[in-house]
Amino acid sequence: MGRLELILVGLIAIIGGQACSPGNTPKAVSAIELESCRLYGGSGMTSVAAQCGRLPVAEDPSAPEGRQIELFVARIAALNSRVPRSAFTLLAGGPGQAASEVYADYAPLFARIQRYHDIILIDQRGTGNSARLDCPFDESDTLDFDAASAARQAAECLQQLEGDPRFYSTSVAVKDLDLARKALGYEQLDIYAASYGTRVAQHYLRRYPDRVRTMVIDGVVPAELRLGPDIAIDAQIALEKLFARCREDETCNDRFPDIERSFNDLRNQLRAAPVDLMLAAPTSGEQISMSFDYTAFAGAVRLLSYTPDTAALLPLLLDEAANNDNWSPLAAQAQIVMESIADALSEGMHNAVMCAEDVPYYDIDEQKRTALRATYLGQLQVESLQAICAIWPTGLMDADFHQPVESAVPVLLLSGSADPITPPRYADIVAQHLSNSRHIVADGHGHGVLTRSCVAGLIADFVDSASVRDIDATCVDKQKPAPFFTRFSGPEP
Repeated sequence: MGRLELILVGLIAIIGGQACSPGNTPKAVSAIELESCRLYGGSGMTSVAAQCGRLPVAEDPSAPEGRQIELFVARIAALNSRVPRSAFTLLAGGPGQAASEVYADYAPLFARIQRYHDIILIDQRGTGNSARLDCPFDESDTLDFDAASAARQAAECLQQLEGDPRFYSTSVAVKDLDLARKALGYEQLDIYAASYGTRVAQHYLRRYPDRVRTMVIDGVVPAELRLGPDIAIDAQIALEKLFARCREDETCNDRFPDIERSFNDLRNQLRAAPVDLMLAAPTSGEQISMSFDYTAFAGAVRLLSYTPDTAALLPLLLDEAANNDNWSPLAAQAQIVMESIADALSEGMHNAVMCAEDVPYYDIDEQKRTALRATYLGQLQVESLQAICAIWPTGLMDADFHQPVESAVPVLLLSGSADPITPPRYADIVAQHLSNSRHIVADGHGHGVLTRSCVAGLIADFVDSASVRDIDATCVDKQKPAPFFTRFSGPEP
């Protein structure tokens, strides 16, 4: 994993967990040999009992006799006594997260679903334990990069990969998913997908419409979207909403009356010259030196705005840097978030997807460039992605991949009103083509709302009933985002 993800990472769901046991219930007949195992979360601190196996598939779908890779699959059996015809599955974000790791971190949120549904997990090819396309991560320079560094790291990454990145795109992955469904013995899937996973879910629904019983898409990416050019604009909108919420909050406004000006002052200072810092590396505790420049600052602000919990810290962190010349808390928080992403993402798979499905189709006119230049992220992300994809092999993509998905399958769409990368309007675009859908927006929340309030319960109700008609979402409206931190010990009591 390289230093670039602070700016480049697109659709990871930044949304913890306890152990669950598989039930002693009748199981669907599987063609995959499964044996007892444990799934571990990205932090290594959580684990879940499961049954695991391997499914061999051709790396190149057009060459079935060629190089083979193995897909890692896992099953957590339902707790009830009937043989299930459908299974619940989770499609992870990133691109580059592994479904098995995400599930292990968030297993308690799916406990109600496990009562009546087997849960199956397939690490998408290139992630987790499925022929992971990964590159070493040097935590000493996590926050130091530019577009030229992006190209250099991509070249170094390519030299280290065993797999051919052309065959690790979404269009290939949905075929794997259906092969795994069939091999595990299920007629249909109930799908929960977050972030980039919503793109996989939609394309699976397009390719295998009769195999989807229900679908939940959280932090929605429209099939039509070429991810990249709008990220900076949406991040700017989310930050402005955060500043507005601080102004409207009496405690926050009293403590940080000039927070927007402080932010702009910091931007100007770092554009003039970087700040030299010494920080403790999050995992090793080793003191590392870094030059905290403007791109590092912009990336830190962006990632910290992903969730209401970290966004609640931003005014305090910005104020500490602006008024006390103390940059370390901001950089340290960014480093912690960044390292968690670095552990979760497969960089090679991330690049494989972006360079097959997004970057080659950018159409950035001067009006769009002007809008990008007006944002705090500017054009850095777009330029870095273009630099990577200029040398990265272009992967396989189905001809209809960017077309809207039409379906009458029950679909629940979830958004956070303060999401800096998949704002609610994206889900509205997708819902126009889903005749049996419902869109729920969590006010003040960010990217991925699974962990918020009663959302996990709503998902369980929806999967049980396979109907969007009777979902009562009033509980979502009652939960407000985390209060702003006015001091490092926490919010005002």
